[in-house]
Amino acid sequence: MTILSIPFGGKPHELEVPERNLAEVLSPKPCKRVQNLDAAIESALDAPMGQPPLAEWVKSSDRVLIVSDDGTRLTPVHSMLPALLRRLNAAGVPDARIACIMALGTHRYMSEAEMRAKVGDDLFDRIRVFNHEWRDPQALVDLGASSQGTPLLVNRAVVEADVVIGFGTIVPHHIPGFSGSSKIIQPGVCGDRTTAETHLLSCESGGDSYLGIEDNPVRRDMDDMADRVGMRSIFNAVMDDTGGVVGLFFGEMRLAFKAGVKLAREIYGIEYREAPDIVLANSHPCDLDFWQSHKSLYPAQRMVKPGGTIIVATPAPEGVSPVHTELLDFTAWPSQDIKAAYRDGRLKNGVACALAIAWAMAREHASVITYSPGITPEEKAALGHTHAPTLTWAVEEALRRQGPSARLSVLTHAPEMLPIGPVED
Repeated sequence: MTILSIPFGGKPHELEVPERNLAEVLSPKPCKRVQNLDAAIESALDAPMGQPPLAEWVKSSDRVLIVSDDGTRLTPVHSMLPALLRRLNAAGVPDARIACIMALGTHRYMSEAEMRAKVGDDLFDRIRVFNHEWRDPQALVDLGASSQGTPLLVNRAVVEADVVIGFGTIVPHHIPGFSGSSKIIQPGVCGDRTTAETHLLSCESGGDSYLGIEDNPVRRDMDDMADRVGMRSIFNAVMDDTGGVVGLFFGEMRLAFKAGVKLAREIYGIEYREAPDIVLANSHPCDLDFWQSHKSLYPAQRMVKPGGTIIVATPAPEGVSPVHTELLDFTAWPSQDIKAAYRDGRLKNGVACALAIAWAMAREHASVITYSPGITPEEKAALGHTHAPTLTWAVEEALRRQGPSARLSVLTHAPEMLPIGPVED
């Protein structure tokens, strides 16, 4: 037997796997962290990519809005924001004309304590920091349709700002290819109708996701939306698998994003040697609920043989989703049935439907066994997954299904990994 250790719920979790079955254990590549984060932030802001420094184009009369990712992301906004504010103040923009919106997408609203932790106590007390209230129609402005025909409803504060700067982190992502850049606008500060259609667009990729595909219809749609609301600049980080900053990218939206994607691909693009029968996909670091940890499915789906088995390991202390509670009524349906029911009006929550379709497409490619202390056996059944009382049981059950000679690969940080292969030795 081989003893493996994976990060799970904030501590190592050990399990035994038969040595003859273990194909490989894959993790993000080791990389060198930024040694002096404050200096790297200053350097990035001093030399923007593809545009002049802020002081040369931001006016003292401008209303500036920082669009920040929320508490489900590790972007060190509390470290990045002070230096940006100093430059805005130096350009003549007072604190009273600067605000920061938490780009929740359709996540739960953040508490004051969570927002303070995100931006830092000092800045929370200096500028207005507030949630994107995506449930409130009065908070949204209808801008018609995007270039892809998506209904475009955006937070009023974003539309009314003169300067919009997006913060975020760039990692592989199954919907737009990579996170970061214009994703902070859609779904970050858009209405749920907009998010539903963008997510549904990602399900038209032909059975697999857009994971790691830099140019795709979803990214083009998001970029168009960001253009429409005037987001000219982004400040994005690329981080390692422990949350350390590896690179910072500030400047013109498309150019800075492209540079960040190059680094993210180097870290998270993982070559694998064979298509396994079983993939154990550990959800770290996206493990708050299944709404986050479902990202484990797509790299596993990319790797595993058709008809194989995916094992999802996730703590999920907040269960499946504290917001989209109705989705368990239909998540076990076939993907085409979910899509049809949303289009003919039988199902109303388009965002939940879009993710349920993606989950079903993964399940239709390979069966799914889930080990999660935070998700009940009944909820796992409603997801169309097999309940595993322990991770060891999950491995044993997968081997029973796939046969004694089945090959098993392990993804220690599945949500952020981009499988590339199979690659011969």
